[in-house]
Formats: sequence, C-alpha cells, structure tokens
Amino acid sequence: MTTTNRTTGPRTNVQKAALAVGAVFLLVGVLGFIPGVTGHYDALVIAGHESGALLLGVFQVSVLHNIVHLLFGVAGFLMARTRPLARNFLLYGGIIYLVLWIYGLIVGHDTPANFVPVNNADNWLHFVLGVGMIALALLLSRDTKPATAADR
Repeated sequence: MTTTNRTTGPRTNVQKAALAVGAVFLLVGVLGFIPGVTGHYDALVIAGHESGALLLGVFQVSVLHNIVHLLFGVAGFLMARTRPLARNFLLYGGIIYLVLWIYGLIVGHDTPANFVPVNNADNWLHFVLGVGMIALALLLSRDTKPATAADR
C-alpha cells in the first residue's frame, strides 16, 4: 500500500509543511483585517498603492492583498490532502512569490501598476517566502513515508 495519495491518516512531512504554510497565510490574511494589528487601518483600500494600511506596522496591505493571503491559505489546506498536491502548492506557490518579488522590484511603488500593493518590506518577505516554499517542496517531497512519533 502506498501513502502518496492519502487523504486521511498519517501525513508526509511535505503535507504537514503545506498545512503549516497554509495556516500562516490564513492567519496573515485575517490579521490584515484587524485594526491595531494592521496600523492605519482607516487607510485600507480595496487595491492599489494608495493603501496606507500596514500589517504589523511594516507590510503594506490592501483588501486585495489580504484576500490573496486568505486564498493561498485555503489552497494550502486543500492541497495538503495529498503528497503530490502539497508539493505542488509549495513549489508553484514559491514560484509565484518569487515572481511577485521580481514584480515588486521592477514596478514603482507609487505607480498604478502597484495594484497589490507592495513596499520594500513586502518585496523581501516575498523573496524569503518564495525561496522557503520551494526549498520545503524539494527537500520534503523526497521523503514519501508518513512522519512517525520517532520523527517528531
């Protein structure tokens, strides 16, 4: 019996990583809508560089930005059901975040093209997320056996 496509029972490490990353994205998406955690909450706009809201006082967010985080979180939870999907979530999600990092470096922060919106802190967070997600996908997908109590 193979465990590659399990939806119940013990999960592989790549599935656990996809769940954890998904949970973090959901948390960040929710926190982006909470005044106090998101500074200048009254300046939160639907989309665009005009948003003055700052998650944790550092990361520029908008309603669109928060919704993207929530969608990534839901995708992580759904795709963690199987090992191949969990790997794909981490790998392709990481690639998307590296593309977003490059986009953030190229686009002017005060231009209409900055519709997400992103600032320097967001750019470098996207880089770290991209590299981290890809690394998790590649390193953890080599191990196909479910984690056991001895592995924890």
